[in-house]
Amino acid sequence: MPPRLNFTFNRNSSSPEQIGETGENEDYFALVKAAILGMIFVLAACGNFFLLYTLWKKRKRNTRTQLFLFHLCLADLVVAFFQVLPQLSMEITHGFKGSDSLCRIVKYLQVFGMFASTYMIVAMTIDRYHAVCRPMVSFFKGSFRRYVAIGTAWLISLAFSTPQLFIFSLQRIEENLYDCWATFVEPWGQRIYITWITLSVFLFPAIILLYCQLRICTGIYFNMKRKTLQGATGDGRSCARGVSSAMLKTVKMTFVIILAYSICWTPFFVVQLWSAWSPSAPTQGPVFVIIMLLASLNSCTNPWIYQYYS
Repeated sequence: MPPRLNFTFNRNSSSPEQIGETGENEDYFALVKAAILGMIFVLAACGNFFLLYTLWKKRKRNTRTQLFLFHLCLADLVVAFFQVLPQLSMEITHGFKGSDSLCRIVKYLQVFGMFASTYMIVAMTIDRYHAVCRPMVSFFKGSFRRYVAIGTAWLISLAFSTPQLFIFSLQRIEENLYDCWATFVEPWGQRIYITWITLSVFLFPAIILLYCQLRICTGIYFNMKRKTLQGATGDGRSCARGVSSAMLKTVKMTFVIILAYSICWTPFFVVQLWSAWSPSAPTQGPVFVIIMLLASLNSCTNPWIYQYYS
């Protein structure tokens, strides 16, 4: 039997033959997991819809950061409705209730949400980098660059999610029980795919984010130091503080968004790589499920981070 992958929040990462071998404790644990997923979905949906409403009210004085947050909010709603909600449904029904086409579309949108949320954060961070480290370039070309960055983030997400349409399909697990599973012809296909997903969704963006944040921090530090030295009078110091405060506000918010993303997703990708490259790796149990739930929790965090800093 070719190896099968149940990537991105399906019922578990065990083989199809293991599904249904649950006892009373496991049924109770599944109920708790479904309740937590339901709470995460409600928080993510309500939080992001509330943020959309807030940004809409401020549309007449819309800033560049709010534009990125608007699209990040849309990406997080994709995660909530097409990643968390399908997982909640499968926890309740113990399988996938839908056609093969719907299975492929859901799996496509699950990874699409991950890509879109990640690359929108990358686009926003790069924009912050240009605003702090290359302000003149950002001033003259900022508007065009923002829309290009946002459009590129969406296009990359659409393109990189395409393999999901061909890898996943609706498969019969047992009598009257179907689920979405990925099938690979070669034994090493699963390892290559999970590694590629980890690199493209997490590692490469993390390197870009780290570089931009380091440059932003050093740029702000030297900018504040230079203005403080140049401000021989009290007015000069106040001006330096005012500019730095306005600049630091969105930079801090971006940093916290990146930090929340890293905390939520790092354990998930570590476990995915571990399970792909080590056949003896544990892929079930409370710890594994907590890691899965922690990853989905990221879709709840961004709206509240913005509300706190605004």
